[in-house]
Parts: sequence; C-alpha cells; structure tokens
Amino acid sequence: MLDLGMSELLVIGIVALIVIGPKDLPGLFRSLGQFTGKMRGMAREFSRAMEAAADESGVKDVARDLKTATSAKSMGLEAVKDAASKFEKWDPLKNAARPSTAPPAPDLQPDPQAVPPAEPQPAVALGPETQALVAAKAERQAIVKDAAEKLKAAKPGKAAAPDPAPAVEPAKKPRAPRKPKSDKTPKAEA
Repeated sequence: MLDLGMSELLVIGIVALIVIGPKDLPGLFRSLGQFTGKMRGMAREFSRAMEAAADESGVKDVARDLKTATSAKSMGLEAVKDAASKFEKWDPLKNAARPSTAPPAPDLQPDPQAVPPAEPQPAVALGPETQALVAAKAERQAIVKDAAEKLKAAKPGKAAAPDPAPAVEPAKKPRAPRKPKSDKTPKAEA
C-alpha cells in the first residue's frame, strides 16, 4: 500500500509534533488508529459479503464445473499424451527387421473390355434452378461440340486451334512537358 520507511515516519511525526502540538498529538493518533481500524473492518465485511453473494449465486459451482470440464483428463488429452509417449518410444528399425505379412496390393488397372460407366446421374432430385443450369451447360457443350466438328470439316488435315488474340498494351498516359531549369536564382539583397 504505502511504502513508508522509518525515516519517512520520523519526518511525519516531527512535522505533526510541530504543527499539532505535544498536548493534542496523543488524541490525534488515537482517533487515527480508530479510523484505520474501522476502515479495515468495513473492507473485511465487504469482502465477506461479496464471497457470500458469490456462494449464493453458484459462482463457485460454475468455476468447479468449468475446471473439471476443461481438465486434460475429461477432454481426452490424457490419451493423446499416452499416444505421443508411445510414438516417442517407437523404434522404426525394430519394426523394419520383421517381414511384412500384408497381402499384395491389388491390380488397379482398368479392364479394357469393361463398359465405360455412363454419366453419373444425381441421386437427389434437382430443383428448377439447378435443372435450368444443367440444361444450359448441356446446350453450351453441344454448341462447342458442333463448332469443333465444323472446324475439323473446314480444315481436314489440321486440328482446329483458335487463333490467339493479340495482346493489347495499355495506353500510356502522355506526360506534360517539363519546364527548363533556370540558372538564375533570385538572391535576397542584404
């Protein structure tokens, strides 16, 4: 609270003795001690009242429940710690010495005689807006397919490739002409 050393208290006592006088000084210290005691008692009573209100409202119960809910044991972090410690103790060279008993991997190459799967149909019924989008996509694909066939027919020997559009450079903003620097600078006359 207040860090008063012996020298500061001595200075305060001497000033009080001079200002108040030797007759009234003991009465002043007595009333100052009573006032300090009353203030401490009020602070103690206030603190007890706040603790009692917190107990009544269940703050301690909530704090205890929150502490147990966030503990490492209730969140399953204990299992994570165990797994981490097992991983740290794991020796890959020890397991590599044993032969693997896993079955060989299956051949994942497609069968050339198999029928290719049809276009996947959505399992869920589509809404009217989605159906419109699907129809528009199908129309665009049909237009692109027709255009590709027409291009192949027009150029029988070459694959149709669209001409790349020439790159357009952005127009440069014209600069204003610069003013020439003059060699003469105005000098202030003294």
